[in-house]
Amino acid sequence: MTGQTELLDMMKSYSPDLDEGVVIQAHDYAKKMHEGQTRASGEPYYTHPVAVAGILAGMRLDTASILTAILHDTLEDTDATYGDLEKKFGKEVADLVEGVSKLTKIESQTFEGKQAENFRKLLLAMSEDIRVLLVKLADRLHNMRTLDSFKKAEKQRRIARETLEIYAPLAERIGMHEIKEELEDLSFKYINPEARESIINRLSFLRSEGTGLVTKILETLQTEIDNAGINGEVNGREKSPYSIWKKMQRKNVAFEQLSDIMAFRIIVDNIEECYHVLGIIHSKYPTTPGRFKDYISTPKPNGYRSIHTTVIGPERQRIEIQIRTREMHEEADLGVAAHYAYKEGKDKVNPQDIRKYRFMRELLDILEQEAKPEEFLEHTKLELFQEHVFAFSPKGDLIELPTGSTPVDFAYAIHSGVGDRCVGAKVNGRIAPLNTKLQNGDQVEIITGKTENPSPTWERFVVTGKARSHIRRFIRQQQRDEYILLGRAMLKKIFEQEGYDFTDKAVAGIIKKLRVEEVDDVFANIGSGHFSARDVFRAIFPAHKTEPKSLPKEESDIAFAKREGQEKPVPIKGLIPGMAVHFARCCHPLPGDRIVGIVTTGKGVTVHTIDCDTLETFADTPERWLDIAWGEGPDAPEAHVGRLTVTIANKPGALGTLSTVIAKNGGNITNLKIVNRTLDFWDMNLDVYVNDTKHLSNIIAALRATPEVATVDRARPR
Repeated sequence: MTGQTELLDMMKSYSPDLDEGVVIQAHDYAKKMHEGQTRASGEPYYTHPVAVAGILAGMRLDTASILTAILHDTLEDTDATYGDLEKKFGKEVADLVEGVSKLTKIESQTFEGKQAENFRKLLLAMSEDIRVLLVKLADRLHNMRTLDSFKKAEKQRRIARETLEIYAPLAERIGMHEIKEELEDLSFKYINPEARESIINRLSFLRSEGTGLVTKILETLQTEIDNAGINGEVNGREKSPYSIWKKMQRKNVAFEQLSDIMAFRIIVDNIEECYHVLGIIHSKYPTTPGRFKDYISTPKPNGYRSIHTTVIGPERQRIEIQIRTREMHEEADLGVAAHYAYKEGKDKVNPQDIRKYRFMRELLDILEQEAKPEEFLEHTKLELFQEHVFAFSPKGDLIELPTGSTPVDFAYAIHSGVGDRCVGAKVNGRIAPLNTKLQNGDQVEIITGKTENPSPTWERFVVTGKARSHIRRFIRQQQRDEYILLGRAMLKKIFEQEGYDFTDKAVAGIIKKLRVEEVDDVFANIGSGHFSARDVFRAIFPAHKTEPKSLPKEESDIAFAKREGQEKPVPIKGLIPGMAVHFARCCHPLPGDRIVGIVTTGKGVTVHTIDCDTLETFADTPERWLDIAWGEGPDAPEAHVGRLTVTIANKPGALGTLSTVIAKNGGNITNLKIVNRTLDFWDMNLDVYVNDTKHLSNIIAALRATPEVATVDRARPR
């Protein structure tokens, strides 16, 4: 446990001109303010912030960071105020402490909600000064080191899971490798103790068996660089139990099959010597294909620089070698903290310089798009967890993306405006589908349009949190606009039926009663089916008793519905213009079918055929049924999807004959799925583009006349 004397000794060891008085003052102030408070272990609470300060002092951090660590819980857990801290320790420290503190107590029904909302607060605070994150990580590290104080295993696992999902990836993204590894391993201890113990026992056995081998490899590599006249040192580092476990899971291999549980580092004076050493290693030992990475010429997003290569090295063992300079080695362990470490004779770093971390800007952008904290947390995890590929713009700009990213992800990584207007892409000079998975080194050119909008289908294949959050925001806004228009029209019609003049002011009077924030929220809830227009009318005029009058048939309006992949909308009579309308996928209604509309929560109106079996589920809610019919639009017939169930003979040419018959009758197969195969017959589902039910009937008749077709019928929902 770090005490005041130990903390001062640590700080003086790297900062000879330290103002001891202000550290002692902060220590005494924290001790006084936390007086009477204890930790779960029974220790006085103030020992925790002092221990956190000790962790940061071990990183040689500046005095402001150490003071923040000592005081980081005073605003949240004591009577201390921002003004008190500013007066005693200055604005810089007061701002940092306020950033670390949880600004509000979030009222949330679920743990996920609390976790997500607190993470939003952390992110907003650390965007102002990343030292907030350094203190928070040290705080979490000390809490994990003392997690045994909690007696409930479930609470231990919950905290460990949160650490593994959020704080360890954050530490990695700002390059703090040592902190990241310790957080992961401590979390692993509580989440899967049996697996961790097993790996530790096997490592211990290998260590005792292979001590001589490791020594020989170290001595051989050191001799190689000494003979080349290079001033460098070689050391070996055993991989952590959690990283070994992850590799076993990722590669689906047993522990015995792992050949690189030991990594060897060669540390030299400058970049030129890094590549010189690489040449020596590669000329002496065979390399392992696909295991060379140059993070010096192309650093990782967190600033990490090093050369990684895997060779069949001394003693014919496959070994991983990392080559870096001493400065790179320091940054590899401390990451962004290295910028704040005390360096004698050097100017203090400007916090503005640390804002270069692109991932921080990406997370802040996601924060602005999300309506719910849970969605923000989901998209943030997407940004933090994934491995990365590197692609280039036509100008040569390097864009780092998660593995599996597509041109749409690339477009949003360039700028959200580019993503929103994306209409196509060229990958390495060739037009490519927008769902193409990018590879390392691809050159990507995004084609944009002036009036384009994100497609809801993009959400199926994008992998970055930024792209997904922008697409979801657009979908939400587009649906909301439709629902507002629909809800306003529905409520206005009831007003007119009952002889009232419709005004927004009348609706505004019941906003508090309906627990919404504005008039448009009322309309949106009516349009989406969450509120009944009749119930809203009754809330506005509670004394009104007259039953609604039915509209004359000739007053029916037309709304337009659009199928996925269809260019022209289809007119539907009996609906309000602008109403959100969707076709049911269970029965695939076609022009000519008798149809009915069902008001569906969150979707507006769904169109079904009158004989659709799904309608039975709405038998008890007749108020949701709408009397509708196909309208007559001015445009030429547009293709619709009709689904067929077909059984054909299992013989050469049968499938070709089937498609030929459909094509000759003006149809076009858009989807085919074989659902059953026997020696003699194949059963399949066919989706065919047709104009209406008559067109589909003609195709069915033609197929029934074909010898290769045993049976054919229009598909019905089951």
